[in-house]
Amino acid sequence: MRNPVATDSGLVAGIQGRDRSVTVFRGIPYAAPPVGDLRWRPPRPAEPWEGVREAHAFGPVCPQPPSGELVGLDLPMSEDCLSLNVWTGATSPPEKRPVLVWIYGGGFRLGTGASPRYDGENLARKGLVVVTFNYRLGAFGFLATPELSEESGHGASGNYGLLDGIAVLEWVQRNIAAFGGDPDRVTIAGQSAGAGSVNFLAMSPLANGLFHRAIAQSHARSSRDPELRYLATSYRTLRDAERAGAAYVAERGTRDLARLRELPWQKLMGGDVVDTAVHTGSSGKPPLFRPVVDGWVIPAGYDETYAEGLQNDVHYLAGNNLDESGAVPEEAFAAYRSAGRKGRRPGMPPVHVTLDDFVAAAREKFGPLAEEFLALYPATTDDEAARASNAAVRDNARISTSLWAADWTRRTTRPVHTYFWTHRSPAHGQNLRRASHGSEIDFVFGNLDPEAAAWTAEDREIAETMSTYWANFVASGDPNGPEVPHWPAYAPDSAAVMEVGAGFGLIPVAEQPRLAFWKRFFQTQQAW
Repeated sequence: MRNPVATDSGLVAGIQGRDRSVTVFRGIPYAAPPVGDLRWRPPRPAEPWEGVREAHAFGPVCPQPPSGELVGLDLPMSEDCLSLNVWTGATSPPEKRPVLVWIYGGGFRLGTGASPRYDGENLARKGLVVVTFNYRLGAFGFLATPELSEESGHGASGNYGLLDGIAVLEWVQRNIAAFGGDPDRVTIAGQSAGAGSVNFLAMSPLANGLFHRAIAQSHARSSRDPELRYLATSYRTLRDAERAGAAYVAERGTRDLARLRELPWQKLMGGDVVDTAVHTGSSGKPPLFRPVVDGWVIPAGYDETYAEGLQNDVHYLAGNNLDESGAVPEEAFAAYRSAGRKGRRPGMPPVHVTLDDFVAAAREKFGPLAEEFLALYPATTDDEAARASNAAVRDNARISTSLWAADWTRRTTRPVHTYFWTHRSPAHGQNLRRASHGSEIDFVFGNLDPEAAAWTAEDREIAETMSTYWANFVASGDPNGPEVPHWPAYAPDSAAVMEVGAGFGLIPVAEQPRLAFWKRFFQTQQAW
C-alpha cells in the first residue's frame, strides 16, 4: 500500500507486516476521546491532525479489569481508547478488496483489537482488508440511567459500546477505499460478546447499509432458549438497565451527571458485576453491563425483530463449538469435580460433572419435562452424568442455532450458513486439547503462533480450510470455493449442520427424539 494514506481526519503512515506485501496501520483514531463531557455520549468525530500521523503502534486499551488478554501487550489503559487498526495487501485504492471488521469478545467487560489472536496479516494475504478496533466496555460502554436517557434526545442510554461499533462502520464507509477496501463488501464478525455485538448490529436500524454480511462465532440462539439470557447474546430492557444503573452510580456517591463525568475512571470500574435478577433456568448469570433494548439503537428484542422482519437483510454465518456452554472434554471431568463452583464469572455456563448436580440442574431447568429429559440423557454414575450433560449441552446449542436460523430466514432473502466447530486445539486448553470457547479464532485468522502451542500439520491444514471458508464468505456471502469441501446453506427442511474442524461435512443437528424434545421445551419458554 502506498504510504501515506489519506483519511478524512488526516494522513496516516503504516508499517510493513511480517510479510512485506502487507501494510499495517495501528492506532488510528475513529472518534474523539470519550472523556469529560463526552463520557456516556455517542462517539463524536475524531479531531483532524496536521501532517502525517505515524500509525505504527496500537492505541491504549479501554478501561477493564486485569485479565490474561492483556498479558504481554504492554499497552496503557485509558478512556482515550477509540482507535482502529487496518491490515491490507492492496497496492492501490482501486483494488476494492472485501473488508472484514472484527469485534472482540470478552463479555462486554474485557478485550482489545490489539490482541495477537486477531492479527489480520494472514487474512490480508488471502485478499481481505481486515479492521479491528476498541470499543467502550463495562460501565463506560453500557451504563444506563434515567438522567442519561433524559439528556440523550432519544430517551435512551446504555449502548455506547455498540454506538462505537457503528462509528467504526461509518468510518469504514468513508475511508476504507483509500486502503484498497470495498465499502460495498463489508462483513462484521466476532466471537462471544463480539458475536453478540454482531447480532445486535444486525438488529439495529442505525447500522442498516453499513455492512453486508455477518459472522457470529458463538452464539446465535433461538429467542426461546433460556441460555440466551446469560450468554453474550443477553440484553436488558431499558427500564431494568436504568434501575440497575441508578443503583450503581448511587454507590459512587452521586447521580449528578456532571460530577459522575468528573470522577477518575478507576472509580467507575465494576469488576465482575453479575446481574442476578435474570432468571436463566440455571446458575449462569449475565454481566450487569451489556446491551440494552432501548428503542433507538436496538428497537426490539429478538422475537419481535425476527417476527416483523426488522433485522438488516444480510448474509449470515453462525455456529457454536464442541467444548463450550458447559460441555468439557472427558479428560477434564476430574479437574472440574475438584474445582467445584469456585471462580464463577459473569456469563459463565455451569458445568455438570456429578450425578447429583446433573439431576438437580435438569429439574431446575426443565421442571415438568425433567423426567423426559433424564430418560433421553440417562445416567447412573458421575461419569455417565458428565457425558450426558455434554451431549445435552451440544444438542441444545446446535438445535437452538438451527431454530434461530429458521426465525432469521423467515423474513430475509439472503442465505444463512450454520456450523459446529469440533477440532480440539492445543492452545487455550490448559495443557488439554479442547474445542473450547474461542478456540476456532486461531484457525479462522490462520494465526498458529509456534509460541502459543505445539501445532501439528493437521492443525495447519484445518487452519487453511477455515481461513479460506471465512475469506470466501467475506468476499461473496458464500463460504464455498473449489479449494474447500462443499458447505450447503441452511435449509429449514434439513435438520443438519456443517461440521468444521475434526471433519468437514453435514452432520445431524441431533437424534430425532432429542430434537423433538428440545423443540417442545423451547415452546414452553418465554420468547426474548
